[in-house]
Amino acid sequence: MHLANHTAVITGGCSGLGLAVAEAFFNAGANLVLIDLNATAGTEKQAIFGNERALFVQADVTSEQAIAQAFDSAVAKFGQVHFCVNCAGVAPAERLLNRDGSPASLAKFNQTLAINLSGTFNVARLAAAKMALNAPDPATSERGVIINTASIAGYEGQIGQTAYAASKAGIIGLTLPMARDLAALGIRVNSVAPGVMGTPLLTAMPQEVQDALGATVPFPKRLGLPAEFASLVMHICENSYINGETLRLDGALRMPPR
Repeated sequence: MHLANHTAVITGGCSGLGLAVAEAFFNAGANLVLIDLNATAGTEKQAIFGNERALFVQADVTSEQAIAQAFDSAVAKFGQVHFCVNCAGVAPAERLLNRDGSPASLAKFNQTLAINLSGTFNVARLAAAKMALNAPDPATSERGVIINTASIAGYEGQIGQTAYAASKAGIIGLTLPMARDLAALGIRVNSVAPGVMGTPLLTAMPQEVQDALGATVPFPKRLGLPAEFASLVMHICENSYINGETLRLDGALRMPPR
């Protein structure tokens, strides 16, 4: 499915991987609906992209009502939704038992699952409902594409990543059954599992820390670029035979315990 003149909804679209996807889609001629909690960043990004082809909606991915309204706003402005890319998420770190022997917070664990896993499911299901109303693409019979963001932590969670790894493993587990559920409608579902990416969270660290992280990657020995994540997302959207798959983007990295 081509990107030009189609509409993409991107959660977490005002920073990091989500913003890189938004920039790539915009440059390819797509309309943007950016869903994010950061109203200041959202207003700024909508001004940069322009009101004609971009819409910012402040919404929490865990809220059924807020996300449903966001998709209604997307359709009201652009007519249809063709792509949905889920990039919103959190990455807490906490050992199962702390140094004093006290157990990890159940509330924090549940919050991580709510945002990363349930939030992804919430957005994807509401995106699918809008995509199902689209006419099939004449060339590919597609109605839409949903791409979720997993992580290599979903395969090889490190020390202190129980909540994060569990949430990302859940996204990996969602991918195939979601694709099978939506296959008859011509809606594809895939996930990307990035490794150590050069997002603002990591690039804010001292250079020696970034270099050390990059050195663990077999090749190329560096942090992944958000633009490389966006490039893969675009390829998935345009390649109609990629479906039900989680694609690792990690330079052949396999995470050690710590």
